Amino acid sequence: MESRVLSRATTTTTTISSLRRSPLENHQNVSFISLKPIGAVGEGGNVIWGRQLRPALLLESSNAPAGLFAGKKEILRPILATASSPAEGSDSAGEAAPVRFFDRYPALVTGFFFFMWYFLNVIFNILNKRIYNYFPYPYFVSVIHLLVGVVYCLVSWAVGLPKRAPIDSKLLKLLIPVAVCHALGHVTSNVSFAAVAVSFTHTIKALEPFFNAAASQFILGQQLPLTLWLSLAPVVIGVSMASLTELSFNWTGFISAMISNISFTYRSIYSKKAMVIFYETLCCSSCKAAANGL
Repeated sequence: MESRVLSRATTTTTTISSLRRSPLENHQNVSFISLKPIGAVGEGGNVIWGRQLRPALLLESSNAPAGLFAGKKEILRPILATASSPAEGSDSAGEAAPVRFFDRYPALVTGFFFFMWYFLNVIFNILNKRIYNYFPYPYFVSVIHLLVGVVYCLVSWAVGLPKRAPIDSKLLKLLIPVAVCHALGHVTSNVSFAAVAVSFTHTIKALEPFFNAAASQFILGQQLPLTLWLSLAPVVIGVSMASLTELSFNWTGFISAMISNISFTYRSIYSKKAMVIFYETLCCSSCKAAANGL
């Protein structure tokens, strides 16, 4: 049994050494690698059915240069380092850039803004009606409202929250109709608030979706489905019934609220056109910058 194992080890050693030789070494018949079996039978190794349990071979460089196998180890080190570097970089990048609250809960943030819009709108209407009870000058109050909005925007831009949009003369010309329609709608809304009850003014202003749909259909040329028009029919009927039974009804409040609806409808149309042109200009400028960079 021992002779069989030793003969197999000798044959394996001869085969591996012949494969390890380079063509030049084959011509010179010089062998510089010797193999030593670990756990041989004579050293106490266990043999089962004529085979060793530990067939590992230790390569010893008896006549080889000292740096032959060291070079192979050095080659493996940078490869391992490169393989381990992405994981380390991802961990450090993940720690450096935590997820913000706004990005983690976008639906909650949007709902908060909707709630604040309705809440502040209710407070605005109540304070307006109280002011008009002893100071019935809606035009002057409307101008003060707009001036406060201008000051608020200027202070916000100066602080940098939010960032000011890049506005040029061309974009300013596009925004002038939007501003005029917004100012007209705001003033006429306040005139209606001063003339009739706040609830009746908001009842009339509930027709604004109907005016928006009509403008989209007949001015912008967008084909709206029949189901959308049918969904607006209850709104029109309800506003008509409320107007007939309103105790504080007068034509000044009613006409002012209708003008406000029409003004805000055209504001939406001009805003959409301005946004389309603005994004087209922005895309063209970015494409030109990329072309110049190339």
